[in-house]
Amino acid sequence: MNQIKILLWDLDGTINDFLAMENYAIKKGFDRMNLGKCTDEMVSRYSQINVSYWEKLEKCEMKKDQILVDRFKDFFAEYGLPEQNAVVFNRNYQLDLGDKLVFIDGALEVLQKIKESKKIRQFVVTNGLVANQKRKLEGQELKPIFEYAFISDEVGFEKPNIEFFNAVFQKIGDIPKNQVMIVGDSLTSDIKGGNNAGIKTCWFNSHKKKNNKGVQVDYEISELRQLPKILCI
Repeated sequence: MNQIKILLWDLDGTINDFLAMENYAIKKGFDRMNLGKCTDEMVSRYSQINVSYWEKLEKCEMKKDQILVDRFKDFFAEYGLPEQNAVVFNRNYQLDLGDKLVFIDGALEVLQKIKESKKIRQFVVTNGLVANQKRKLEGQELKPIFEYAFISDEVGFEKPNIEFFNAVFQKIGDIPKNQVMIVGDSLTSDIKGGNNAGIKTCWFNSHKKKNNKGVQVDYEISELRQLPKILCI
Protein backbone atom coordinates (compact mmCIF):
# COMPACT_ATOMS: atom_id res chain seq x y z
CA MET A 1 0.00 0.00 0.00
CA ASN A 2 1.00 3.64 -0.40
CA GLN A 3 2.49 4.92 2.82
CA ILE A 4 -0.18 6.54 4.92
CA LYS A 5 0.87 9.95 6.21
CA ILE A 6 -2.41 11.07 7.81
CA LEU A 7 -4.73 9.05 10.06
CA LEU A 8 -8.21 10.34 10.77
CA TRP A 9 -9.54 8.61 13.87
CA ASP A 10 -13.16 8.26 14.84
CA LEU A 11 -13.42 8.64 18.61
CA ASP A 12 -16.48 6.96 20.11
CA GLY A 13 -16.64 3.24 19.43
CA THR A 14 -13.18 3.20 17.88
CA ILE A 15 -10.83 4.67 20.50
CA ASN A 16 -13.28 4.98 23.38
CA ASP A 17 -15.58 2.21 24.56
CA PHE A 18 -18.64 4.35 24.01
CA LEU A 19 -21.13 1.75 25.24
CA ALA A 20 -19.40 1.54 28.62
CA MET A 21 -19.31 5.33 28.88
CA GLU A 22 -22.92 5.58 27.77
CA ASN A 23 -23.97 3.05 30.42
CA TYR A 24 -22.24 5.12 33.10
CA ALA A 25 -23.75 8.42 31.95
CA ILE A 26 -27.32 7.14 31.59
CA LYS A 27 -27.34 5.52 35.03
CA LYS A 28 -25.80 8.61 36.60
CA GLY A 29 -28.56 10.68 35.03
CA PHE A 30 -31.23 8.42 36.45
CA ASP A 31 -29.72 8.75 39.93
CA ARG A 32 -29.38 12.52 39.67
CA MET A 33 -33.01 13.02 38.62
CA ASN A 34 -34.45 10.32 40.88
CA LEU A 35 -35.96 8.41 37.97
CA GLY A 36 -35.64 5.01 39.64
CA LYS A 37 -33.40 2.08 38.78
CA CYS A 38 -31.92 1.95 35.29
CA THR A 39 -30.95 -1.58 34.24
CA ASP A 40 -28.42 -2.68 31.63
CA GLU A 41 -31.36 -3.84 29.51
CA MET A 42 -32.81 -0.34 29.60
CA VAL A 43 -29.50 1.18 28.55
CA SER A 44 -29.28 -1.35 25.72
CA ARG A 45 -32.71 -0.28 24.51
CA TYR A 46 -31.67 3.37 24.70
CA SER A 47 -28.62 2.53 22.59
CA GLN A 48 -30.84 1.11 19.86
CA ILE A 49 -32.98 4.24 19.86
CA ASN A 50 -29.89 6.45 19.87
CA VAL A 51 -28.31 4.70 16.87
CA SER A 52 -31.51 5.04 14.86
CA TYR A 53 -31.54 8.79 15.50
CA TRP A 54 -27.87 9.30 14.58
CA GLU A 55 -28.48 7.44 11.33
CA LYS A 56 -31.22 9.97 10.55
CA LEU A 57 -28.70 12.73 11.21
CA GLU A 58 -26.17 11.14 8.85
CA LYS A 59 -28.87 11.06 6.16
CA CYS A 60 -29.71 14.74 6.84
CA GLU A 61 -33.25 13.73 7.82
CA MET A 62 -33.11 15.49 11.20
CA LYS A 63 -31.19 18.29 12.88
CA LYS A 64 -28.79 17.50 15.70
CA ASP A 65 -30.58 19.62 18.31
CA GLN A 66 -33.76 17.71 17.55
CA ILE A 67 -32.30 14.21 17.80
CA LEU A 68 -30.51 14.90 21.08
CA VAL A 69 -33.79 15.52 22.87
CA ASP A 70 -36.17 13.32 20.87
CA ARG A 71 -34.12 10.17 21.51
CA PHE A 72 -34.64 10.61 25.25
CA LYS A 73 -38.32 11.45 24.79
CA ASP A 74 -38.78 8.13 22.96
CA PHE A 75 -36.75 6.27 25.59
CA PHE A 76 -38.67 7.79 28.48
CA ALA A 77 -42.01 7.12 26.77
CA GLU A 78 -41.24 3.42 26.49
CA TYR A 79 -40.64 3.17 30.23
CA GLY A 80 -43.42 5.47 31.40
CA LEU A 81 -41.07 8.24 32.48
CA PRO A 82 -41.85 11.98 32.20
CA GLU A 83 -40.91 13.08 28.68
CA GLN A 84 -40.53 16.69 29.83
CA ASN A 85 -37.33 15.62 31.60
CA ALA A 86 -35.63 14.93 28.26
CA VAL A 87 -34.08 18.39 27.79
CA VAL A 88 -32.43 18.53 31.22
CA PHE A 89 -31.47 14.87 31.10
CA ASN A 90 -29.69 15.33 27.77
CA ARG A 91 -27.83 18.40 29.02
CA ASN A 92 -26.48 16.49 32.02
CA TYR A 93 -25.81 13.40 29.94
CA GLN A 94 -23.49 15.33 27.61
CA LEU A 95 -21.35 16.43 30.55
CA ASP A 96 -21.37 13.00 32.21
CA LEU A 97 -20.12 11.34 29.02
CA GLY A 98 -16.86 13.23 29.41
CA ASP A 99 -16.37 12.14 33.01
CA LYS A 100 -15.37 8.53 32.47
CA LEU A 101 -12.85 7.68 29.75
CA VAL A 102 -12.83 3.98 28.86
CA PHE A 103 -10.49 2.82 26.10
CA ILE A 104 -11.13 0.10 23.56
CA ASP A 105 -8.66 -2.73 24.14
CA GLY A 106 -5.33 -1.83 22.57
CA ALA A 107 -6.35 1.71 21.59
CA LEU A 108 -3.93 3.72 23.71
CA GLU A 109 -1.08 1.31 22.97
CA VAL A 110 -1.60 1.64 19.22
CA LEU A 111 -2.03 5.40 19.30
CA GLN A 112 1.20 5.80 21.22
CA LYS A 113 3.08 3.41 18.92
CA ILE A 114 2.00 5.40 15.86
CA LYS A 115 2.92 8.66 17.58
CA GLU A 116 6.35 7.34 18.51
CA SER A 117 7.01 6.22 14.91
CA LYS A 118 6.98 9.91 13.87
CA LYS A 119 5.80 8.77 10.43
CA ILE A 120 2.10 9.53 10.65
CA ARG A 121 0.11 12.57 11.75
CA GLN A 122 -3.02 11.72 13.75
CA PHE A 123 -6.29 13.65 13.94
CA VAL A 124 -9.72 13.03 15.45
CA VAL A 125 -12.86 13.25 13.31
CA THR A 126 -16.04 12.95 15.38
CA ASN A 127 -19.75 13.63 15.16
CA GLY A 128 -19.89 14.01 18.93
CA LEU A 129 -20.63 17.21 20.79
CA VAL A 130 -18.08 19.77 21.89
CA ALA A 131 -19.39 19.56 25.46
CA ASN A 132 -18.13 16.03 26.00
CA GLN A 133 -15.61 15.37 23.23
CA LYS A 134 -13.20 18.09 24.31
CA ARG A 135 -13.28 16.81 27.88
CA LYS A 136 -12.27 13.37 26.64
CA LEU A 137 -9.50 14.72 24.44
CA GLU A 138 -7.99 17.07 27.00
CA GLY A 139 -6.99 14.22 29.32
CA GLN A 140 -3.34 13.39 29.74
CA GLU A 141 -3.66 10.16 27.74
CA LEU A 142 -5.01 11.60 24.49
CA LYS A 143 -3.92 15.24 24.47
CA PRO A 144 -0.31 14.49 23.36
CA ILE A 145 -1.45 12.15 20.57
CA PHE A 146 -3.51 14.28 18.21
CA GLU A 147 -2.60 17.39 16.29
CA TYR A 148 -6.21 18.53 16.09
CA ALA A 149 -9.77 17.32 16.68
CA PHE A 150 -12.46 17.98 14.09
CA ILE A 151 -15.77 18.01 15.97
CA SER A 152 -18.92 18.27 13.88
CA ASP A 153 -20.41 20.91 16.17
CA GLU A 154 -17.51 23.21 15.32
CA VAL A 155 -17.09 22.14 11.69
CA GLY A 156 -20.77 22.74 10.92
CA PHE A 157 -21.28 19.42 9.15
CA GLU A 158 -21.35 15.77 10.20
CA LYS A 159 -19.66 12.72 8.74
CA PRO A 160 -20.23 11.34 6.12
CA ASN A 161 -20.89 14.69 4.41
CA ILE A 162 -18.14 15.75 2.05
CA GLU A 163 -18.30 19.26 3.57
CA PHE A 164 -16.99 17.83 6.83
CA PHE A 165 -13.95 16.37 5.06
CA ASN A 166 -13.42 19.49 2.98
CA ALA A 167 -12.95 21.33 6.28
CA VAL A 168 -10.48 18.67 7.39
CA PHE A 169 -8.34 19.05 4.27
CA GLN A 170 -8.47 22.82 4.44
CA LYS A 171 -6.93 22.59 7.91
CA ILE A 172 -4.33 19.86 7.43
CA GLY A 173 -3.06 21.09 4.07
CA ASP A 174 -2.60 19.80 0.56
CA ILE A 175 -2.05 16.08 1.18
CA PRO A 176 -2.51 13.45 -1.58
CA LYS A 177 -5.73 11.54 -0.87
CA ASN A 178 -3.98 8.17 -1.20
CA GLN A 179 -1.86 9.09 1.82
CA VAL A 180 -4.88 9.64 4.08
CA MET A 181 -6.89 6.96 5.86
CA ILE A 182 -9.89 7.09 8.17
CA VAL A 183 -10.23 4.50 10.94
CA GLY A 184 -13.70 3.99 12.36
CA ASP A 185 -16.35 1.55 13.48
CA SER A 186 -19.30 3.01 11.57
CA LEU A 187 -19.94 2.02 7.97
CA THR A 188 -22.49 4.78 7.48
CA SER A 189 -20.49 7.57 9.09
CA ASP A 190 -16.76 6.82 8.97
CA ILE A 191 -16.37 4.49 6.01
CA LYS A 192 -18.98 6.14 3.81
CA GLY A 193 -17.42 9.46 4.75
CA GLY A 194 -14.04 8.16 3.65
CA ASN A 195 -15.56 7.03 0.35
CA ASN A 196 -17.13 10.46 -0.16
CA ALA A 197 -13.77 12.11 0.53
CA GLY A 198 -11.84 9.78 -1.77
CA ILE A 199 -9.48 8.54 0.95
CA LYS A 200 -8.48 5.11 2.25
CA THR A 201 -10.74 3.43 4.79
CA CYS A 202 -10.09 1.04 7.64
CA TRP A 203 -13.18 -0.47 9.23
CA PHE A 204 -12.75 -1.37 12.90
CA ASN A 205 -15.21 -4.26 12.96
CA SER A 206 -14.75 -5.73 16.42
CA HIS A 207 -18.13 -7.49 16.31
CA LYS A 208 -17.44 -8.99 12.87
CA LYS A 209 -20.57 -7.61 11.27
CA LYS A 210 -21.36 -7.94 7.59
CA ASN A 211 -20.79 -5.01 5.28
CA ASN A 212 -24.35 -4.55 4.05
CA LYS A 213 -24.22 -0.80 3.50
CA GLY A 214 -22.73 -0.78 0.00
CA VAL A 215 -19.58 1.07 1.03
CA GLN A 216 -16.00 0.39 -0.04
CA VAL A 217 -13.76 -0.91 2.75
CA ASP A 218 -10.03 -0.92 1.96
CA TYR A 219 -8.93 -2.58 5.20
CA GLU A 220 -10.88 -4.38 7.89
CA ILE A 221 -9.63 -5.14 11.39
CA SER A 222 -11.28 -6.79 14.38
CA GLU A 223 -8.58 -5.61 16.83
CA LEU A 224 -6.80 -2.27 16.88
CA ARG A 225 -3.46 -4.03 17.37
CA GLN A 226 -3.76 -5.17 13.75
CA LEU A 227 -3.46 -1.59 12.51
CA PRO A 228 0.33 -1.04 12.84
CA LYS A 229 0.97 -3.92 10.44
CA ILE A 230 -1.24 -2.27 7.83
CA LEU A 231 0.66 0.98 8.38
CA CYS A 232 4.03 -0.81 8.15
CA ILE A 233 5.24 0.46 11.50
